[in-house]
Amino acid sequence: MKKILVLLGPNLNLVGVREKGIYGNESASDINKEIIEYANNKGFECDIFQSNHEGDLIDNIHNAREKYDAVIINAGALTHYSYALRDAIAGVNLPFIEVHMSNIHSREEFRHLSVIAPVCKGQICGFGKASYFLAIEALKDMI
Repeated sequence: MKKILVLLGPNLNLVGVREKGIYGNESASDINKEIIEYANNKGFECDIFQSNHEGDLIDNIHNAREKYDAVIINAGALTHYSYALRDAIAGVNLPFIEVHMSNIHSREEFRHLSVIAPVCKGQICGFGKASYFLAIEALKDMI
C-alpha cells in the first residue's frame, strides 16, 4: 500500500478555533481524522504531522524520503516566505502537492505568492477541507 504524509504548518492546529469565517468550525482533529479515513478508502496509508516550528517540518520532509511515496503540504504562512522549506522540498525526490483550505489568491496580497509552489507538482486551494481530498485524488494517478 502506498504511504502519504500530510504536513501541516503553523497555526493549523487552531483550525476550528481561529478565523472561523475562513477556516470553518470543524476542529483540526476532526478534519485530520477525515483525511486519514478518506486516504484509507482510496488505498493509501496516511500519517499527519503538524508543527508550529519550521525546523520540525523540514526534518519531517527529510525523513519522508525513506518512509513515504508522496507528501501533501499545507505550510500555512511559511508558504509565502520559507526558502528553507522550499529547499527541503526540492532536496527530496518525492512528489509534493501544496494545499490550502482558503483561496490564498483572493486574500491579502502577501498570501498570493507561494515560494514552495515551483517545487511542488501542483497547488490546490480554496475548497476548505476538500482541498486535502482533492490532493489525495491527484495522488492516485501520480504514485
